Amino acid sequence: MKNWEAMEAFIEVVRQGSFSAAATQLNVSPSHISRLITQLESSFGTTLLFRTTRRIRLSEAGEVYYQHCRSLPEALNNAEEIVSSLNKSPIGPFRMTCATTFGERFISPAMNDFLLHNPKIELDFHLTNREVNLIEEGYDLAIRMGSLKDSSHLSRRLCDRKEYLCASRSYVDQYGMPHTLSELNKHKCLIGSKNYWLFQQLGQRKEVRISGQWRSNSGPALLDATLKGIGIAQLPDYYVNEGLSNGQLVELLPHYQYPYSGVWLVYPKVRHSSPKLNAICDYLIACFQKSMTLTPL
Repeated sequence: MKNWEAMEAFIEVVRQGSFSAAATQLNVSPSHISRLITQLESSFGTTLLFRTTRRIRLSEAGEVYYQHCRSLPEALNNAEEIVSSLNKSPIGPFRMTCATTFGERFISPAMNDFLLHNPKIELDFHLTNREVNLIEEGYDLAIRMGSLKDSSHLSRRLCDRKEYLCASRSYVDQYGMPHTLSELNKHKCLIGSKNYWLFQQLGQRKEVRISGQWRSNSGPALLDATLKGIGIAQLPDYYVNEGLSNGQLVELLPHYQYPYSGVWLVYPKVRHSSPKLNAICDYLIACFQKSMTLTPL
């Protein structure tokens, strides 16, 4: 245990990719992180990290050490949580991530309400449209949309989500409406974070690859471009419900619309279930069950 603090610093430096980011995460100074790493390397008599002004790189010994040690802090936290769960009170740090707009509109309000009743939780809520690696980046929970591809994690369904292919009334007046999937390549397609749209054809899931001159990983930016008639886009219901109801947007190809896809709570497999993870998942699911439509809480 004599190298525990230094080992924790080393793991965080590798996860964050820099000494300064690791220092921020651990709430210490970068110089303290540097001293800990130096002490750790001295105790082993070998270099673990190659440092440059722009990046860090693991040595062979550093890679071996990291692979063997990266799960130890999580194991310690799990042990502490199991003991603390005796009083059934969620406690301690909790890191979660979600897509930006969905997190801002739905998850953040719910988690803030949760914290009012569970003040001993130390929440680190990271909003990003990038799909993070839960294990490598040290997250306890991710909220993900659509089909799940990583079977190495556990998941619980949070709610349904429906995606609509839409265009503005001005776009339809100028360019017309597609009537088949094959006609999409004749239209101005606005590309989001994926280069395909999802449909159902003859009862089967069908991914249609799209191309266009406009791309963004921002849902609000995609919606704005659609409303202004720049092109057509496929967007989740919570973006377009208002526009469809007030006539600003027109639904396209409704007979090809894919049935409800899911929003999922995704978390790493662990030997013992975390009390705070269970409490947070149960709370979020209960919040969304109160309303079957996605409206801000």
